[in-house]
Amino acid sequence: MGAVDLERLPPAVGSEIAFAGRSNVGKSSLINALVDQAGLARTSNTPGRTQELNYFVPAVLNERSKKTERMTSGAPRDVVDVGLTLVDMPGYGFAQAPKSQVETWTKLVFAYLRGRPNLRRVYVLVDSRHGLKPVDNEVLDLLDPAAVSYQIVLTKADKISRTLDGAPVAAVVAATAAAIRKRPAAHPEILVTSSEAGWGMDRLRAEIAFFAA
Repeated sequence: MGAVDLERLPPAVGSEIAFAGRSNVGKSSLINALVDQAGLARTSNTPGRTQELNYFVPAVLNERSKKTERMTSGAPRDVVDVGLTLVDMPGYGFAQAPKSQVETWTKLVFAYLRGRPNLRRVYVLVDSRHGLKPVDNEVLDLLDPAAVSYQIVLTKADKISRTLDGAPVAAVVAATAAAIRKRPAAHPEILVTSSEAGWGMDRLRAEIAFFAA
């Protein structure tokens, strides 16, 4: 489901994990790679395509359903809610849309970050090619006093290195870690990913699984 304002958010039940980042940082691609569902979150070459808080609820098959492709009745297999919701937030910063609309999206993001009681962690996505930008730091400035736990996830690492542990990746990790060292709500470990190459997906899944109810 999607919510264009706080009044339309679902009840604050279970744990929510949110993904924030500049427009075109690769949030939708990362979510699709994370849950191995191509096309689940819409991707676009046009910055600012995500214009609402998009909710995705992962589920797992129950033990009976794991044993068969479909139930004997022909009904879909049963799934079990894992008590965790992924939230794809509108990209902040530049977007190819009217300024008033961009401001509305930005206010929605900030209001959500300040007031969602079951928000367990925000993964702030940062393009490996550019590192932290002033607009990223503005979001971190909001998260710190709100005591919202957040962790930096570098995206598109395959664009700067042939390997996950290459020197260019190590350099941007070190620079980012130094930049957030004194931020009280920042998780100290920087995660490195590439949706296209599949880098870092297992590690990110393991981090997120910790918050499942």
